[in-house]
Amino acid sequence: MKPLSKTRTGRQNRIVLLTVLAVMIITFVVTLGICYHALQNESYARYVGIMDVAAEKIAKSVRGMEMNAKNVFDEVEKHLDSPEAVIAALESKASLNPDVSGYFAAFEPEYFPEKGTWFEPYMHHKDSSDYEMTQVGSARHNYHRTEWYVRAKESGESFWADPYYYYDGTDISGHYTTFVKPILDENGQLVCVCGADMTFEWLTKELQRINEEFKNDDMLKHKQSDFYIVVMNNDGSCIAYPDERSVSMTEDDVIHNMSQKKSGIVNMTIYGVPSTVYYGPIDHINWTAALVVPQHSLLKQLLTPALIMLAIAVIGLLIVWLVCRRRKDAEAV
Repeated sequence: MKPLSKTRTGRQNRIVLLTVLAVMIITFVVTLGICYHALQNESYARYVGIMDVAAEKIAKSVRGMEMNAKNVFDEVEKHLDSPEAVIAALESKASLNPDVSGYFAAFEPEYFPEKGTWFEPYMHHKDSSDYEMTQVGSARHNYHRTEWYVRAKESGESFWADPYYYYDGTDISGHYTTFVKPILDENGQLVCVCGADMTFEWLTKELQRINEEFKNDDMLKHKQSDFYIVVMNNDGSCIAYPDERSVSMTEDDVIHNMSQKKSGIVNMTIYGVPSTVYYGPIDHINWTAALVVPQHSLLKQLLTPALIMLAIAVIGLLIVWLVCRRRKDAEAV
């Protein structure tokens, strides 16, 4: 009878082991799924919060650039007595902000009769070092017809012009944006449109600083987060980004949301890496802050609980196997 009992016991032990293994696998999968969805919800709240904080930091930097530019424009407004006084005003303030490539004051036709139809003194960097003054208004450069001039004249308000690319084969070639402010007389009539041209180097530096702040945050270190922030125009093009990691939006609904200053989330592949992009408007300007999170970042956070659960399952299975083995040995005696 012993051989029969031994066979029956071995079969029962296998059934128990297989049953325990099946239960553990099901439990492992279900628990892992619950953890994954919990991490997704927690990550959503965390990354949206980070994106909002980044947008506010960028907006603060933008407002600082505006204040510096307005100081120059105010100086021009105080010296409208003569063309020479305007030029002197631009020269006196141009070096206050090294991030600005140039300041200009584009006047209405015949405002200074001796200057004729086009008078636009431009104080700008020469070879990325010293400043020089150039009179850029002419029939060839009829600034009265430009989008920024017409808009300033019609609205009477300051604004940021759409980003553009300037190239002349020198060191000052690059991507630019312009902060524009109309100067009005006591009757509310336009005198001139002042502007501050700047590349996006200052914004790239700001993004690098913001990214470093988040990178060194103790809580985010604990979360094993791997993300970076970029700034996009409302047409989906990337205008500032750290470490040459540009992002371009091509989906129509995303671009529409950006143009309407709405927030959203989109999954896309960036440089071959599946990523989730959280985006939202930047206050006071028609730009969008976007937080790019590689999807493997979420899997990194899931790795620790998965290994813990796997270790528990293996230990549990080993304990069951030992119990069955002892039972088998006891019945064999």
